[in-house]
This record gives sequence, C-alpha cells and structure tokens, in this order.
Amino acid sequence: MPNDSHRRAAEFHDLAAHAHRVAAAPHEKEDHLSAHEHSRQAMEHSAKAYEAAQEAFRKSESFLKKK
Repeated sequence: MPNDSHRRAAEFHDLAAHAHRVAAAPHEKEDHLSAHEHSRQAMEHSAKAYEAAQEAFRKSESFLKKK
C-alpha cells in the first residue's frame, strides 16, 4: 500500500532529523566523539529515508498506473 511506504519514509526522515539535533549538542560542548557517533547515525537514517522515499515513489507510481 502506498500510504504505508510514505509513512515509513516519513519516519526515517524524522529519525534523521532527531539524530542531527542530538549530534549538535555534543558538538557545542566540544565532545566530538559523541557528536561523530550521532552524526553517523543521522547519516544512516538519512540514507534509509532516501531509500524508503524512493520505494514509496515507485509504489505510488505503479499504483497510479493500475488505476
């Protein structure tokens, strides 16, 4: 179902945004090791969000073609 795919992509985008915000706090405190780990997690979530968005787009496209 296309809506499920879009919801999944949105969840990954939210996770990525949260991880970016979390990474900012240690950077401000000059705790670069923690910040680096949070940045890495943010990057992983961003990549998953991109993949999920692409999948949602493909499913939506095929769903609309069937109609």
